[in-house]
Amino acid sequence: MKIVALTGGIGSGKSTVAKMFMALGVPVYNSDKEAKALLHRSTSIKNALIDLLGEKAFSGEKLNKTYVADQIFADSALLQKMNNIIHPAVRKHFLKWAAKQKTPYVIQEAAIIFENGNQGFYDAVILVIAPQDTRIERVTKRDDVSREQVLARIANQWDDKKKIALSDFIINNIDIDATTEKVSEINTALLENS
Repeated sequence: MKIVALTGGIGSGKSTVAKMFMALGVPVYNSDKEAKALLHRSTSIKNALIDLLGEKAFSGEKLNKTYVADQIFADSALLQKMNNIIHPAVRKHFLKWAAKQKTPYVIQEAAIIFENGNQGFYDAVILVIAPQDTRIERVTKRDDVSREQVLARIANQWDDKKKIALSDFIINNIDIDATTEKVSEINTALLENS
């Protein structure tokens, strides 16, 4: 079974593309969603985050997303330390999940594969891109955050040009019909090479 990465900057439309692959019968593991679940299930991860970010990182049992985002997106070293706590746990969980799937390939949807040097874990990488203004508009509407907050998050991710050179497939996610067609083409290519 092939392990394929689906990545792209914030607001590029990874989740939309992931749903398209799922509609084709491809199992997709959402790293962000699973990371949040692990944060609430794992006492060791929770304690490590409190040690790193302070008691305000959690409000009762729930992650204080606004506080955490304000801390980590203002300090790239802090962001890297948080990623070093969460990413190994997510990787372990993903591999267990992938081993249970019975398909020619599975997809792991994750925002920062290249930034963490994890592209070597995958048989192929699919990169979703979109113009920055489109991305900002999508995220400000979706997350009810300011343009400045979105730009701070974008600043912590690699530029698309850098990621394109390291990716096997590129989806320019502007037009939904064109994106659907590209997903179908990539699915066919991955099935032929499995």
